[in-house]
Amino acid sequence: MNISTSDLAQAADAAVQAVSPQAKPLELAVVLPTYNERKNIATMIERLDKALAGIAWEAIYVDDNSPDGTSDEARRLSLIDPRVRCIQRIGRRGLASAAIEGMCSTAAPVVAVMDADHQHDPALLPGMLRSITSGEYDLAYASRFAEGASTEAWGRPDRVKASGLANRIANKVTGVELTDPMSGFFMLRTQTLRADAHRLSGVGFKILLDILATVETPLRVKEFPLNFAARAEGESKLDQTVVFEFLVGLYDKWLGRIIPTRFALFGTVGAMGVVVQLAALWVMLHLVFGERFVMGNWSESMTFNIANTIAAMVAMTFNFVLNNELTYSDKRLRGFGPVMRGWAQFAITCSLGLLTNVGSAALLKNIGMHSGVAVITGIVLGSVFNFALSSKFVWGKY
Repeated sequence: MNISTSDLAQAADAAVQAVSPQAKPLELAVVLPTYNERKNIATMIERLDKALAGIAWEAIYVDDNSPDGTSDEARRLSLIDPRVRCIQRIGRRGLASAAIEGMCSTAAPVVAVMDADHQHDPALLPGMLRSITSGEYDLAYASRFAEGASTEAWGRPDRVKASGLANRIANKVTGVELTDPMSGFFMLRTQTLRADAHRLSGVGFKILLDILATVETPLRVKEFPLNFAARAEGESKLDQTVVFEFLVGLYDKWLGRIIPTRFALFGTVGAMGVVVQLAALWVMLHLVFGERFVMGNWSESMTFNIANTIAAMVAMTFNFVLNNELTYSDKRLRGFGPVMRGWAQFAITCSLGLLTNVGSAALLKNIGMHSGVAVITGIVLGSVFNFALSSKFVWGKY
């Protein structure tokens, strides 16, 4: 007996109706990326319940393993309110990637992303939902800089200016003309999101910009003015790397398909490390050792070798710190033990990369290649080797 897919779907629908004939189909999912937001969880659910009265909704908290127990609080609420769900991410960090995971996890036909810290007003959600379900718009978002919007309650004029500059840069790079493409409060059909989810970079913190720059068919966008409020509880999820992550996100959309973003960052940090090593070598030779060590048992070559070794260690430590804070910010090592272990592993991988660098250059030189080309090739191969090994064995990902 052959059973078609449509027959199975009808049977499944009938089974659901038999169990809960009065259940209203899910209409909207609200994704809330969190980090140390325990005190904001319950109050946000209360606001969503009030704002979305008459709408079948669910709230999906995507938590980056917050040490304050945010995931536990979300799970506690889900025991008494099945509309609340929690995704606890272990070993992964980042607002954009959290939003993508949350949006892809729901069966709701429409999904919204907003902050869990009460800076975004849930009262805008019904109007945004109507604009999407009407079929007139593909995406709705809340703008801090639209006519009728306000950032006065935010109390951060420095952030307002920075956001305005970032918006202008984002519009020029992506070709998107919105008053606030850096907004973190938006809504779209989940089908639209899933169609291009595999092409989203998930880098940085502004997923809306990522979506607008990735989707090939221009989206019809509806703008809603937002009165941007001050944070209620907890700490901001945007740390000191926020500007860096913004630039990384732009690079990924612009050139990421030519040179992988993380490798480009790794190489940039390595180039900066060369400058640091040269500077440290000059300091060691001219200010620390000086001519008084070039005597007796301390030959000039011995002095140089010792100074250069110390300078190399300084540069390697510099590279490790920057890669840990920036290149691998989503896998950042924390605590004295993990950092020291990571530093030792990084030192070992750098040593192996150096052997690859020197060995390949010598081999190419011996077979007749020009010295300059051989050296550059050795540097590139050594960098790739360092990147592959450190990505795997220091920060645990390729």
